[in-house]
Amino acid sequence: MAEQSAVVGVVSIALGMVLSPGPNMMHLVSRSVGQGRRAGLVSLAGVAVGFLVYLVGANLGLAVLFTALPELLTAIKVAGALYLLWLAWTTIRPGGVSVFAVRDVPADPPRRLFTMGLMTNLLNPKIAILYISIIPQFINLESGGILVQGLVLGGLQILVAVSVNLAIVVAAGAIAGLVTGRPTWLLVQRVAMGALLGVLAISLVLSDVEIAAVG
Repeated sequence: MAEQSAVVGVVSIALGMVLSPGPNMMHLVSRSVGQGRRAGLVSLAGVAVGFLVYLVGANLGLAVLFTALPELLTAIKVAGALYLLWLAWTTIRPGGVSVFAVRDVPADPPRRLFTMGLMTNLLNPKIAILYISIIPQFINLESGGILVQGLVLGGLQILVAVSVNLAIVVAAGAIAGLVTGRPTWLLVQRVAMGALLGVLAISLVLSDVEIAAVG
């Protein structure tokens, strides 16, 4: 079973990443604002299935890989921290556009909405790196049950991501109206999310240093 510190770490990172603008959020918001709440919910269902595909595929492969090559965890931790720092920069850099800006989108049937949500998530590099480089570093090889730990931690990420995205879909219209014409609000959102991701990245690096020092 996953340790409490791993649970807190994954939940924190999942929350920071789902709240930072990315392909999934942009797709869900554009559908919810442009085509209605129902379209956003159908799209979210596709996104959720995409998470499950990553969860199963990544953990079945990683369980075998990390058992054979446990030293890869350090490299993965560094890669994950660097990615979080890059994501923090892309969130706060000048010239960003609000994901809640109202855009004209064509009306699509439910099957297409679901497929678009699924493919948006499967092709989202943020999610790929999350499962390949970030979540695995919270797995404790000494505790055993690598596959179970990966499934539990990945399941927590899905729970956080789907819950937050559901709230975004439901409130997208109201949020779009609120932030339109208010650049200060957008700036505060971007800076807050960027700072959170940066702190998480530094925490991961420092925890790796502490482990090495003790070892």
